[in-house]
Amino acid sequence: MITDETGRGGAAAGGPGNSAGSTSRTGGDLVQLITPAGERVSHPEFDPWVQDVSDEQLCSLYEDMVVIRRIDTEATALQRQGELALWPPLLGQEASQIGSARALREDDFVFPSYRDNGVAYCRGVDLTDIVRVWRGNAFAGWDPYTVNMATTQIVIGAQTLHATGYAMGIQNDGADSVAVAYFGDGATSEGDTNEAMVFAASFQAPVVFFCQNNHWAISEPVRLQSHVQLADRASGFGIPSMRVDGNDVLAVMAATRIALDRARRGSGPTFIEAVTYRMGPHTTADDPTRYRDANELEDWAAKDPIARLKSLLDRKGLFGTEFEAAVAAKADAVAKELRAGCINMPEPQPLDIFKHVYSTPNSWLDRQQDHYSRYLASFGDPAEAASEEGAR
Repeated sequence: MITDETGRGGAAAGGPGNSAGSTSRTGGDLVQLITPAGERVSHPEFDPWVQDVSDEQLCSLYEDMVVIRRIDTEATALQRQGELALWPPLLGQEASQIGSARALREDDFVFPSYRDNGVAYCRGVDLTDIVRVWRGNAFAGWDPYTVNMATTQIVIGAQTLHATGYAMGIQNDGADSVAVAYFGDGATSEGDTNEAMVFAASFQAPVVFFCQNNHWAISEPVRLQSHVQLADRASGFGIPSMRVDGNDVLAVMAATRIALDRARRGSGPTFIEAVTYRMGPHTTADDPTRYRDANELEDWAAKDPIARLKSLLDRKGLFGTEFEAAVAAKADAVAKELRAGCINMPEPQPLDIFKHVYSTPNSWLDRQQDHYSRYLASFGDPAEAASEEGAR
């Protein structure tokens, strides 16, 4: 259990009504509620935070993970077929994304990295919008304020600053929503992330730093960039932390609920290290066989988050042929929608580059647009001329 500066534990909204524990936890303690074999194990401090998760909800979590893996597989295929320029696979990290995202309230605000497409799915981002940037058709995929989730951040760790600033705004508004920053292990060595934690701790901002430690920052192993557990780094900033099995959807959900409750009660930020593994490449432009031992991949395949939950459902008598078929049908439908949305996405027009740059009219930009319109018209292309006329 995490503790605040006085050593007091916390309780989640909708969770236990009193402290779930009062002893400080170091990052080295890996919390697990479901073993790789699918056995539900008891944890006195974390169990109360997921005691409300019904069998039906467990089945729903399984469906979510299967669906986002299928999104990932379909998008990877689209990239290989030339329909996307690039894609950052999340294969192996499904439990980290689903367990945390399904713990959030609608008014919480998410600041993701480029790999958190499973979180985007949970927040209700349109499937076509998920791949819009990766097709090269837009600067950003969606309107952040329609789903309370910022668009994907490519600059490593920059979203932690955005989340902390937003959380300070929540404080000023007197609200009890929370900002959540998602990032990988590589981002913990970035200056932006460290600066964000300094501010978050200083102002006790309601922000959750959710680190998906997938063991590889492109080709750099996590053991090279940090000689201590990543969760232990947070203590240097005065931020309590938890280290959970990131392939265990229930452990992730419990940790996220604890951190969210702590922030809502005004007790400041929390750092969560979800220990998981990137089963695929860093992006579709990467070849992980050049730097990763095949034996390591095999070891982590045995800890697969989806297979783990499937085994638990099977133990509980919940995984039947009818349920399996329904989940497969949902995944197929989502994949079909994603593919159709990608392939049929309208191509951007030359003058679209001037859209969505400023929220109000700007004479400097208008002048550039006029010059560019004249340049395009000089080629005598009827289509370009029509675009010019429509822009005026």
